[in-house]
Amino acid sequence: MIPEKIENLLKKYGQEHLLRYFGEIDEEGRAGLLSQIAGIDFERVSGLFLTASGAVQQESKEHKYEPVPFTDKKNLSKEAIEAYEKTGGEIISRGGFAALTMAGGQGTRLGHNGPKGTYDIGLPGHPSLFEIQCGRLLEASKKYGKTIPWYIMTSRENDADTKAFFKAHGFFGYPEEDIKFFVQNMLPMVAFDGKIVLDRKDHIKEGADGHGGVFAALKSSGCYDDMLKRGVKWVFIGGIDNVLLKLCDPLLIGFAEKSGAKIAAKSLVKRDAHEGVGVFCKRDGKPYVIEYTEISDEMADARRGDGSFLYGDAHVLCNLFSIESIGGVVESGGGLPYHVARKKTQYIDANGNIATPEKPNAYKFEAFIFDAFEYFSDIAILRVDRESEFAPVKNKEGEDSPESARRMYEENLRRENEQR
Repeated sequence: MIPEKIENLLKKYGQEHLLRYFGEIDEEGRAGLLSQIAGIDFERVSGLFLTASGAVQQESKEHKYEPVPFTDKKNLSKEAIEAYEKTGGEIISRGGFAALTMAGGQGTRLGHNGPKGTYDIGLPGHPSLFEIQCGRLLEASKKYGKTIPWYIMTSRENDADTKAFFKAHGFFGYPEEDIKFFVQNMLPMVAFDGKIVLDRKDHIKEGADGHGGVFAALKSSGCYDDMLKRGVKWVFIGGIDNVLLKLCDPLLIGFAEKSGAKIAAKSLVKRDAHEGVGVFCKRDGKPYVIEYTEISDEMADARRGDGSFLYGDAHVLCNLFSIESIGGVVESGGGLPYHVARKKTQYIDANGNIATPEKPNAYKFEAFIFDAFEYFSDIAILRVDRESEFAPVKNKEGEDSPESARRMYEENLRRENEQR
């Protein structure tokens, strides 16, 4: 009943426990479990565990960090803004722009049962996060006379529900053929003893491989090839949970085009020296984002002569990639380095019972999109105002909650109406 190839594979990597309860599960469960096992790159997972556990030491290297140049939008002249927007608008009109939303998460932390993109923050008319983004793309497509291809990265957990949600809402008026869904890759979680975690007798606990997995997923899904066929030149990649996200900003597109760089991003000034955000810099002469967990106090507190932070530009997942830059990462295998997080996760114990740990018990592996920056010699950074471009929905209450995002959305809408 168990393919010999699977048995040999599990024995080779010491993961025989994955089939411990095979005789107790039904036929559907067996098929699902075998399918999961067949899809795992055990050599990669083994290597990740050895590094995470310290069994294999990574070569330590001293790095040279420098501030990265940026352009502050508020210092641009009216003429410069108009010129950038004209260039960006022409690219959009020619079909040279595509938008990509990363929407693989669930709304669990918000108390929402379903994909995070289906969440309603309580605005008039009750649009979901998906509908808010869709509305902006529809408006831009109408303005520039060209439907913008929209790529949406889901996960195995929410792909079917996301597609059903769009279908039930008539794709919010967007041409169905111009929305492409593709699924993010997954990696199994590994317990601190090196055993892959079973969270049910017939199921391996897996986690999405991080937003850096977008490149490999674009390639394997065929969406990268679809971009090439459409003649796309620039691709904006952002998350689903920022209700002020401008998926299509001709200013950023034109700014990137004129800069000569192959990648661009928007940044925000960090609130204080130790805000929990990664910040842009240059590491060994290459664009880089240093995580708040990795930055030294000296770097975090460093100031310019005018008192502003030397390393003060926060990365908030507003990235623009040329199709050439995506191709470079894709053709390299999309292989960005994996970062390790220590997580608490339920598991099936030796007695076949579900156990809930009180402290972290397993490793989760994720790739970060900004690690792709090191493939390039330069990045064009446009600093923008937080209050007009960043209102994330991450927590059920308090900071970065539906309430705070709704308030910022409505305030931003009021300002826009006053300027018209």
